[in-house]
Amino acid sequence: MIALLLQDLAGADGSTPLADRQRLVALILAASLVALTFELVRRRKLREEYSWVWITTAVLLAVLALYQDLLLTVSGWIGSSNVVSTLFFGGFLFVMALLLQISVRLSRLTHRHRTLGQRLALLEEEVARLRAERDEAKTPATPRRSEDRGEVA
Repeated sequence: MIALLLQDLAGADGSTPLADRQRLVALILAASLVALTFELVRRRKLREEYSWVWITTAVLLAVLALYQDLLLTVSGWIGSSNVVSTLFFGGFLFVMALLLQISVRLSRLTHRHRTLGQRLALLEEEVARLRAERDEAKTPATPRRSEDRGEVA
């Protein structure tokens, strides 16, 4: 019953699957994204913890290009008149989520940077104080005159 409803939603607006050329381009982009991700990780330009996002994106793009029914179903769910628009909408959502995640990390790093700066300033002040105490202890005391006899003590 639900499957029939989903099929009706997918075909209700007259959506057509991706053309062969569009499918080929999507698959080439997915393969290129995977290859680029592995190369960036290998060169240590991209950390492994972030690579899964790009690998997952490439796999999702390939799955949507290969399984047209799934793409048509998603198009029906969001009310898109074109499957290419659905892919662009998905890309837009992905970029928004990625920007939100980057903003959270940047905020956290800004807080850490400020805390580290404050700690560094406190440590520098303490080092300066300890050096001053050390230098004061190294220098001999200046001779004082005895006030009653005028002698050097």
